[in-house]
Amino acid sequence: MSHNVVLIHSAELSDVAQYAYAATAPAEARLIFLAGACPLNLDGSTAAVGDYSAQAGKAMENLVLALKAAGAQLEDVLSTRVLVASSNRSDLVEAWAVVRAAFGTHDVPSALLGVTVLGYPDQLVEIEAVAAVID
Repeated sequence: MSHNVVLIHSAELSDVAQYAYAATAPAEARLIFLAGACPLNLDGSTAAVGDYSAQAGKAMENLVLALKAAGAQLEDVLSTRVLVASSNRSDLVEAWAVVRAAFGTHDVPSALLGVTVLGYPDQLVEIEAVAAVID
């Protein structure tokens, strides 16, 4: 677990969620607000057209790269928002399973939302995040 981010669980809230309900960072931490990580290849094309799991995986790969560029890693993430272009709960769960697995034991507070459309052609998944690091 990160020395910067503290995940907060509560016995007074349902344990059905696969994430902490809150997270804190020390006052001296530098906050990093990441743009939505999209399932884009280096050439700008959308990866894995039609595949929620593969697009979630590519978006996570791109999130890790953006974190690295900012001097952070997954364990420094305070919260995420996972956007899935679908009204079918099974599609949301499919994308969420990939995101959740990528974070491992760092069960960062998250929101999972079904949306009508995302910004790039054939895009099905986007992952927003906020991280905190101490330089």
